[in-house]
Amino acid sequence: MDDIDRLLRSIIISDEEFRNTLNSIIKEKYNSILEFSKISETSASTLYKILSGERKPSIKTLQKICFALEKSKTQKGKFIAVIAARSVLDEAIMDGITINDVTYKIREYAAFTMEDAIISAIKAERDGAAGLVCAPIISPTIEKIVSIPIATIVPHESIHNAIKVVARKIARF
Repeated sequence: MDDIDRLLRSIIISDEEFRNTLNSIIKEKYNSILEFSKISETSASTLYKILSGERKPSIKTLQKICFALEKSKTQKGKFIAVIAARSVLDEAIMDGITINDVTYKIREYAAFTMEDAIISAIKAERDGAAGLVCAPIISPTIEKIVSIPIATIVPHESIHNAIKVVARKIARF
């Protein structure tokens, strides 16, 4: 079942189900409500009010939301998934990259355990990722599961900084 079907079915169930489904879709497929607001051409304020239950969406707003979901469905393969801990994702990760005149958006998938990373990789591939970036500890496993290109994060600078922090702690010990 695609996102539009999920959203339309949730409308039939209840207002709360609609809000939860829309919120879930935005979290799964977009970096933020602000990003989805740009894609759907719906103000972020309107989306926040709809998601909080303060306001019900108009037919026009529902059309914009569904059009945005349909548009992103047809743009599969135009993003690169980055699977990492939330603390890593919260650092300055670029919004997109252009290679050979093709622009790829960056979509974040937070993972806290090995299982989360594997599930995120499968989800990213199902969402239509053109490729993914992940930690070296999980990349051999993910390469066996998905059929899209994978690159491994090599955190040289952060390792050096961590070693310095531990050395300082040892010195105080």
